Amino acid sequence: MKLFTIDFSKISLKDLPIVGGKNSSLGEMFQNLSEKGIKVPDGFATTSEAYWYFLDSNNLRQKISEVLEKLDIKEFSNLNSIGSEIRESILKANIPNEIQEAIKNSYANLLKKYNEPIQVAIRSSATAEDLPNASFAGQQESYLNIREEKELLSYCLKCYASLFTDRAIKYRVDNGFEHMKVALSIGVQKMVRSDKSSSGVCFTLDPETGFDKIILVTGSWGLGENVVQGNVNPDEFNVFKPSLKNKKQSIISKKLGEKALTMIYAEDCSEAVILGMKNTTVNIETPAELREKFILDNSEVEKLACWTQIIEDHYQEPMDIEWAKDGIDQEIYIVQARPETVHGKNRNHFKIESYTLKEKGKVLITGKNIGEKIASGKARILHSPNDIEQFQKGEVLITEITTPDWDPILKKAAAIVTNKGGRTSHAAIVARETGTVAVVGTGNATEIIKEGQEITVSCAEGNGIVYDGNLKWDIESMDTQKIKLPKTDVMLILADPEQAFKLSFLPNMGVGLMRLEFVINNAIQIHPMALVKFDMLKDSKAKEQIAKLTQNYENKEEYFVDKLSQAVATIAAAFYPKDVIIRMSDFKSNEYANLIGGHEFEPVESNPMLGFRGASRYYNPRYKEGFRLECLAMKKVRDEMGLTNVKLMIPFCRTIEEGKKVIAVMEEFGLKKGINGLEIYVMVEIPSNVIQAKEFAKLFDGFSIGSNDLTQLTLGIDRDSEILSDSFDENNDAVKILISTVIESALKTKTKIGFCGQAPSDNPEYAKFLVEKGINSIAFNPDALIKGIKNINQAEKN
Repeated sequence: MKLFTIDFSKISLKDLPIVGGKNSSLGEMFQNLSEKGIKVPDGFATTSEAYWYFLDSNNLRQKISEVLEKLDIKEFSNLNSIGSEIRESILKANIPNEIQEAIKNSYANLLKKYNEPIQVAIRSSATAEDLPNASFAGQQESYLNIREEKELLSYCLKCYASLFTDRAIKYRVDNGFEHMKVALSIGVQKMVRSDKSSSGVCFTLDPETGFDKIILVTGSWGLGENVVQGNVNPDEFNVFKPSLKNKKQSIISKKLGEKALTMIYAEDCSEAVILGMKNTTVNIETPAELREKFILDNSEVEKLACWTQIIEDHYQEPMDIEWAKDGIDQEIYIVQARPETVHGKNRNHFKIESYTLKEKGKVLITGKNIGEKIASGKARILHSPNDIEQFQKGEVLITEITTPDWDPILKKAAAIVTNKGGRTSHAAIVARETGTVAVVGTGNATEIIKEGQEITVSCAEGNGIVYDGNLKWDIESMDTQKIKLPKTDVMLILADPEQAFKLSFLPNMGVGLMRLEFVINNAIQIHPMALVKFDMLKDSKAKEQIAKLTQNYENKEEYFVDKLSQAVATIAAAFYPKDVIIRMSDFKSNEYANLIGGHEFEPVESNPMLGFRGASRYYNPRYKEGFRLECLAMKKVRDEMGLTNVKLMIPFCRTIEEGKKVIAVMEEFGLKKGINGLEIYVMVEIPSNVIQAKEFAKLFDGFSIGSNDLTQLTLGIDRDSEILSDSFDENNDAVKILISTVIESALKTKTKIGFCGQAPSDNPEYAKFLVEKGINSIAFNPDALIKGIKNINQAEKN
């Protein structure tokens, strides 16, 4: 007896050749994971045998084969006409009575199980008996909100026809599948009323990088097709698997999507009726209040993530999962699961790129190179960050010098060229953090380079060069798995959480320095004291901006804590369980003043570099309550999220007394040294830190040498001074004597000591100097890491 339909309750993965990947997976979950609390809507599937019987009953097998023989498989010039002809033939055919009866009986049984009027989804599940691992995701059609038996049979016929969509035909050609060996199974599944709630997709790894310690949950309002097809910008939640397992707060970051459209049932929409639409679904504009609201609360996200983890564990491979929340019963359901195919078999694999120019052009100007990449684009000369609307993504920014106000533009730029600034200037730091090509300190780039001129910016030749025109270059990749780590711990300097998952694949022993300033300036934008004292603000424009940014938070302070904790947690999770050392905020007063609402809380200083910065702010009444918010964010990351690999570091701590005050304030705000393994480090960037190193070692758990400020304060040179830039040198004997002294002192007191700076990657001799002195770790910007490892390995070998 021929088998034309099978209930989900009788389907498992071994039935893949009979019902395809999609339906066999639904049956597998329905049978084996329901007992673990995972809700899967019931349904049934037609078989591959039904498909072949349908073709043969209508004499279509031979006809389709003959049409496909005419297909132009080189240019696909006639793909549209070939596909249309086949689909038309199938749609004109009749489903044999035996198959119709089987479908009707299975449908009647499904209605009885629910004992209420239901709608069903009809999904296509392609399969091939001799190609059981083939994936045909997204090649065939699905139909939603089917309510009647007659409609059901009509859409089943459309499913059969969709095996020959233009994209499906080309997919099979591209992947070497024989058209007439691929069958189609139709899945009929109870609809979840997500049209009245929300739906989306989960991945059991980061789909961009393959980082596998997180679960990405995305979703939007209404039926899930908008998310699957990419029609909306959805909400996103990153869930950290170890925290989820340990029952800690596991949502390490979340982003509010625009969610501009909501897909609902067509008959529920008066617009659809007026327009005479025959579609079963329709997209409407999402109401403004829903756009500003997350589609799931935290407990629902974590519940969904738990289910996602169970599914991944069951299948023993990374998964791509579709979910839906029913707006009537308020329950969440899994409606589909398939193996993730992009990164699943190539995880923990990352390649380093090196750039080489293939041709030379007219040199327009030179300066100091940041990184070793090459980029090209149209020059855009800007004199103020207020002109941001003029700047287009992919252009090359040409300007005098940059400050934190420029950050939104810098992230859009193909490259940055500045008149002023050195290797430690803001433009240079941001360029390293974002991986952007930059040439700084050119002197007169804004005069030499013309607006709109096509230029190539090269940092791959030992210095920074700007060429006229778009030149060609090569990129060579290197497999990081072949790079040998030295005995000295090699760490990273990071600031941008968006880069964290990708950079975690670099060979490293953790993060030696995470700067909070990038996050505060970009993700938060508001001065913390303006949140603490919002009601007392005099600046009405600032109050308006703050109210808009914090509109989803009842407590304005919570906005700062939430945003900062998410950023830190993302980087901490990326490198877990390796150490991630977070430097508490180190803006200068003029930079803090430029944050929204900042001018009311900051002094005007003639030399902010040597003024109210670092440790001196944390216990001062002017900023103490702002520092409290920083501490609450760090406590949340460590204690609530369970990311105890986070260690904290105090910058610009001038005296022992100041160190004691800061530690006391941190304890007051819930961050006590030793509790839950908390370690607090201090930056060594002032000669006093070296001179009193033994006393500082009694207060702090570790040191990190900040070579930029230490050089500045040892030689008495403003590190941003263009006139004195040639004298700013970490290789100066006076600087190296201080570094030698503090390393020697740290080794005697058994205090961990690391180094943060560019010198060990630029100069093999500097790496040799640090290694010989016994430094524990060296932290590099990502673009300098590989060269730094090479220099350290050579130093250790010698």
